[in-house]
Amino acid sequence: MRTKLTMYEPIKSSDDHQWREKKDIESALEISRSSLPPDKDRLVSLDVFRGLTVALMILVDDVGGIVTAINHSPWNGLTIADFVMPFFLFIVGVSLAFAYKNLSCRFAATRKAFIRSLKLLLLGVFLQGGFIHGLNNLTYGIDVEKIRFMGILQRIAIAYLVTALCEIWLKGKNNVSSELSMIKKYRFHWVVAFVITTIYLSLSYGLYVPDWEYQISTEDQESTLTAFLNLKVKCGVRGNTGPGCNAVGMLDRMFLGIHHLYKKPVYARTKQCSINSPDNGPLPLDAPSWCQAPFDPEGLLSSLMAIVTCLVGLHYGHIIIHFKDHKKRLNQWILRSFCLLMLGLALDLFGMHLNKPLYTLSYMCVTAGASGFLLSAIYLMVDVYGYKRASFVLEWMGIHALPIYGLIACNVVFLIIHGFYWKKPINNLLHLIGIGK
Repeated sequence: MRTKLTMYEPIKSSDDHQWREKKDIESALEISRSSLPPDKDRLVSLDVFRGLTVALMILVDDVGGIVTAINHSPWNGLTIADFVMPFFLFIVGVSLAFAYKNLSCRFAATRKAFIRSLKLLLLGVFLQGGFIHGLNNLTYGIDVEKIRFMGILQRIAIAYLVTALCEIWLKGKNNVSSELSMIKKYRFHWVVAFVITTIYLSLSYGLYVPDWEYQISTEDQESTLTAFLNLKVKCGVRGNTGPGCNAVGMLDRMFLGIHHLYKKPVYARTKQCSINSPDNGPLPLDAPSWCQAPFDPEGLLSSLMAIVTCLVGLHYGHIIIHFKDHKKRLNQWILRSFCLLMLGLALDLFGMHLNKPLYTLSYMCVTAGASGFLLSAIYLMVDVYGYKRASFVLEWMGIHALPIYGLIACNVVFLIIHGFYWKKPINNLLHLIGIGK
């Protein structure tokens, strides 16, 4: 049984920032779906993969705040939650191979890709820039001097655009009859991935990070006045991958401005910054000065490696298109996934830590390899052995992921109910029945 190929589905979280991330990805899904011709066949296993990721997204949201192993890692290391976003990026890449399988006009496809990416960027700034906030108080609005420029949707737009342009303009015209001929056909894709990785590594480990300052506000409860405190972070280093002195954060502060970065960084849950680590908590007495500094987990430099994840997924999609034999597909997927996984673990062993906020090369390799293994396992179960009944629920979730996401993951129904209250926003039906306390 074959169905229609679509793109990816978004992730789910609980706080206001993560809620905006979910709205971002929902918008990205709507726009990205339009890139695929409606009459194209799609792999059932890709639906199951998407449905499984949606289920994982819901698990992370509902249990992540309770079970530490499921919540995002405070800095170095990996948890289940840290695989969700790379899975979606990987699925985007796989789907783009189908989207641009047959091109009638490269210029028209390029124009559509640019327009689509621009829409994603603008929607991302609106949805995740801080305009929508204070859901419990039903407030909104943002000072344009503090609006957040980067975010989930913006990162998706960048990765989507670069990957789409590679597929439109940089693939050869030769026919594919073997693995070698496929590599030759898409050799410039690998050149782009190599150049992007080289730029990322050169800037991450070669840039000098000087001392820097930031400002926090403190409220005097007695006088109801707001005071501002300047904090200085001492760096003066190169190649540091810690929370306070990395090149990723420095470039964001330089080009975006510190007031336009995310105000609740994940490293606030590290041992240095929280006595309840890996959960949020009060600052220790000897907390470093950078603990309260803004840091964008979807920054400019770290988004480069997100592009590479998309390109890896695109390559897996090429294998689906050019090789129809199950054994050949699986052999190539498993071999590449094993190499990526081993490379990532080796890099982590030699000091290039697995780190989602920085989107390190080791993190990209491990998560991309895991994506490939998971796709291979699902493909073997569903498309080779035909165990579609066992995966029916996940397939259904993958096919109907958008309405599931809208109603459940984004809590649309609950948000509508929340909007009707008695005299004060806190006096709503959800609060009365014990939800949202």
